[in-house]
Amino acid sequence: MKALNLPKYDFKIISKGNSYEIFDIIRKKYIKLTPEEWVRQNFIMYLIIDKKYPKSFFSIEKKVMYNDLLKRTDILFYKNSCPYLIVECKSPEIKICDKVLHQAITYNRFLNAKYLVLTNGLIHYYCKLDKNNNGIISIKNIPKYYN
Repeated sequence: MKALNLPKYDFKIISKGNSYEIFDIIRKKYIKLTPEEWVRQNFIMYLIIDKKYPKSFFSIEKKVMYNDLLKRTDILFYKNSCPYLIVECKSPEIKICDKVLHQAITYNRFLNAKYLVLTNGLIHYYCKLDKNNNGIISIKNIPKYYN
């Protein structure tokens, strides 16, 4: 898999037929290793190891209904039982553009998380919800986890 703009982490990866699977420590099972999954697993580890986010408060592929369509968030983190952080992951080949931002904002209309992250593993955009102005603010990074 392609090197990402994140620290290097150790993963359990197995060969399965003509493809590979990576162990997801949140879902506690092997998942087909695609470029987008590689980004997701690396960002999960970044949140857990570098930002100290507890494993027990993650939800992967949380279902969200939008205009009668079922959508799924890539990574959702809860704090005090409320959505706190949404991470939208894309393959390293996919550009992070307004369409990706719109996707995350759409999910957040229903979840009302404080932070949004858009990443393709190479470029990361961090945003904070601005409730006073009903918008979002670009920030340098998301905070470390504190109780």
